[in-house]
Amino acid sequence: MIKLIKMHNYKVTGKKGLFDEHETAEKLSSIGNPLERLDLAIDFEMFRSTLENGLLNTDKKSNAGAKPFDVVTMFKILILQRFYGLADKQIEYQIHDRLSFKKFLGLESGDKVPDEKTIWLFRETLTKKGIIEKIFEEFTLFLESKELIVNEGKMIDASFTVAPRQRNTKEENKMIKEGRGDELWNEKPKKKRHKDIDARWTKKNGETFYGYKNHAKVDAKSKLIDNYVVTDASVHDSQALDTLLTEKDKGQALYADSAYTGEEQEKTIKRHELINKVHEKGYRNKPLTEEQKQNNKSKSKIRARVEHVFGFMEQSMKGLQLKSIGLVRATGIIGLINLTYNIFRFEQIIRLS
Repeated sequence: MIKLIKMHNYKVTGKKGLFDEHETAEKLSSIGNPLERLDLAIDFEMFRSTLENGLLNTDKKSNAGAKPFDVVTMFKILILQRFYGLADKQIEYQIHDRLSFKKFLGLESGDKVPDEKTIWLFRETLTKKGIIEKIFEEFTLFLESKELIVNEGKMIDASFTVAPRQRNTKEENKMIKEGRGDELWNEKPKKKRHKDIDARWTKKNGETFYGYKNHAKVDAKSKLIDNYVVTDASVHDSQALDTLLTEKDKGQALYADSAYTGEEQEKTIKRHELINKVHEKGYRNKPLTEEQKQNNKSKSKIRARVEHVFGFMEQSMKGLQLKSIGLVRATGIIGLINLTYNIFRFEQIIRLS
């Protein structure tokens, strides 16, 4: 018996047309392409001089050898990587696969795409030469020139950035904690390269964390980061306070949670001539008065804005995790996370203003 198959009328998928890519780009634009908005808001050429001066060999006597990828294009790849939370192999794949990535990078379909090793090496070089910090400072000056860091109050907070957990013996962990980690695994160099002797364990609110901390100072009005410090996770939030504060903060109100309360912290704030708006903390047999509670509630209306910064990093950027080893690399990647946040926050401010 022959079974008859009922035919349905479906939309015809069609054939590839000459203007398909253009039409797809227009469709992405109409839906809302964040990369297109970013490209319209920021001229990434502003970073070219810093990148070329720090990376290119100006003493080269001949043009022999392979030409490097354009430094601004490579830098934009790192911004893409941090915004979308992609590993080196994943970002290479996505550049090949996604039209919006190619368009943002100024690449055509036939152009060569940097492979994962090239991307890793570019980031590694930026990190070791301290170029990420220079670009962050450069962009901060740009934000100040646009009067977007308004200096009408500062917020300080810290967030954990989780690193890959290590499987060490108790004795090895003890030596690492004592600062003697460099003495370990010298007879096994390959194993040593995969061991993080800088990251630390810590506990907060009953949760255990392993990795590093991103201590950030944020402009209270614009929610733009204007300074940051990277430490291992065991460093108390308040220990970065003195390093975060600068001469530019003088005369401003400083908002922070009760982790920054204490005699030493009060001295630091006073020495930098800031107005202390840090949350007060109750102690055993000396609870907060009703007036202090009300003061804290009033301060929270501003201080809580700093949570928006770390919330964006965690939820939109998937940025509070590392896949690298060591404080130097952690500092570079966290610097890129902070810079990427500022770049996208700048675009948002411009678009909504």
